[in-house]
Amino acid sequence: MTTVQTVSTTPYSDQKPGTSGLRKKVPTFQQEHYLENFVQSIFDSLDGIQNQTLVLGGDGRYYNRTAIQIILKMAAANGFGKVLVGQGGILSTPAASCVIRKNQAFGGIILSASHNPGGPDEDFGIKYNIDNGGPAPEKVTSAIFECSKTIREYKILDVVDVDLDRIGTTTLGNMIVEVIDSVADYAAQMETLFDFGQIQQLVSSGDFRLCIDPLHAVTGPYAKAIFERRLNAPAGTVQNGEPLEDFGGGHPDPNLVYAKSLVDVMFQPDGPDFGAASDGDGDRNMVLGRNFFVTPSDSLAVLAANATLVPGYRDGLAGIARSMPTSQAPDRVAEKLGIECYETPTGWKFFGNLLDADKATLCGEESFGTGSNHIREKDGLWAVLFWLNILAVKQQSVEAIVKEHWATYGRNFYSRHDYEGVDSDRANTLMSNLRSAVGSMAGQTLGSYTVAYADDFSYTDPVDGSVASKQGIRIGFTDGSRIIFRLSGTGTQGATLRLYVERYEADTSKHDQDTQAALADLITLADEIAQIKELTGRDAPTVIT
Repeated sequence: MTTVQTVSTTPYSDQKPGTSGLRKKVPTFQQEHYLENFVQSIFDSLDGIQNQTLVLGGDGRYYNRTAIQIILKMAAANGFGKVLVGQGGILSTPAASCVIRKNQAFGGIILSASHNPGGPDEDFGIKYNIDNGGPAPEKVTSAIFECSKTIREYKILDVVDVDLDRIGTTTLGNMIVEVIDSVADYAAQMETLFDFGQIQQLVSSGDFRLCIDPLHAVTGPYAKAIFERRLNAPAGTVQNGEPLEDFGGGHPDPNLVYAKSLVDVMFQPDGPDFGAASDGDGDRNMVLGRNFFVTPSDSLAVLAANATLVPGYRDGLAGIARSMPTSQAPDRVAEKLGIECYETPTGWKFFGNLLDADKATLCGEESFGTGSNHIREKDGLWAVLFWLNILAVKQQSVEAIVKEHWATYGRNFYSRHDYEGVDSDRANTLMSNLRSAVGSMAGQTLGSYTVAYADDFSYTDPVDGSVASKQGIRIGFTDGSRIIFRLSGTGTQGATLRLYVERYEADTSKHDQDTQAALADLITLADEIAQIKELTGRDAPTVIT
């Protein structure tokens, strides 16, 4: 006989979910009742969970398996009818979204701290996704937080752990637990969107080499199944493909700094034709050609401009959506296609309404995230397959496709400078100073630039009318250049100040300039405006992308 235990507890004050759920260091989650409190707060905030289906999985980082066993027992105690859990506790974030949608589940719990490091003393995270497969909107996360502030007890089943490594069905009390193949549903969906036959011809031809680097994170099994087994790419195409609890001691963030092993391979004189890396939970991507880096903003723009070459998007796009700090390169494609380009705050949840309302088909963020209406999360391997499908059709190099794009639309020189682990008080002072200054900036001459507008970005959702304010400081100039400042909500220690700098160049003879050189005067101006060096105490950014 199974027994439901009702355990007395007291609230923690720090369980407010951010843009991507609740992220803390592992020792924080290991505090007595900490994880249980948050999970019970999720369940208490939801109406109608009795006998419903829940999807559960994570990115395999340290504490993933322990957390899954706790959540399974709590889901059973709280009345769920069924939980679909990825084998080994593994589900990439896009795969979780896919499984929620395919099975018309009530929602899902995803265990991930995305691109943050993993290990006993590193990061862990938990977020709730709603029935459309996307991240919980603010009204849901606010309700969870309110429950967390008053919680007095949680319910958990007193039973042995579930065998997560064996595919099949078991029961916990009155609840069915189905351990599913982590890859199957996702891979099947990819085959409906892309011409796998054409991609297979390309990657198995012997004339085209690719290198896929999951950075010892969740996409390893997905990449091996899709690229090496289904598409017949040579064995070894996937490097660092074994998911490890600490990501092999690395930082699973697919950028030029943290994916250095891939960059070193791709920038050899005889490097592969195509390279890609993905992050901890599989929703971000970095695309490289031989000796050529594709910015995420350019990647979204190129995919949009070539979408009709790909089966799943042959009928064209309803619209494009990009986060506010993402470069305006996709806007130029949208204008030429005669469709809308929506500018949203950072955070994938803001795209969900646009996708559900068929206002947008493709969406993306400068933080190496791109996706479409096939799920409600960004999707790293989807973006890689999209690129490979385009390459297979056009029979051109990555560099040639991007440069052809610039020749057609102009080039948006664009860069992000991250100042990680900045003292929170200093970071908040910097942003407060900027907020005080922007109101009077319009019309001012700053260096060789004239300010066209300056504001703290506010977004009114065109679907439900909800308003998100204080989303980042924008300073736009009359020549189309922009400087943007915002604090990131994805870290767990101190504050991350992000500076985004952008300049448009129509002249093809100037498209081969080094990005940092092309933006040098704007970078200097940004430091002068915000007093970055003085207030952060940093002479240089932690990461430049």
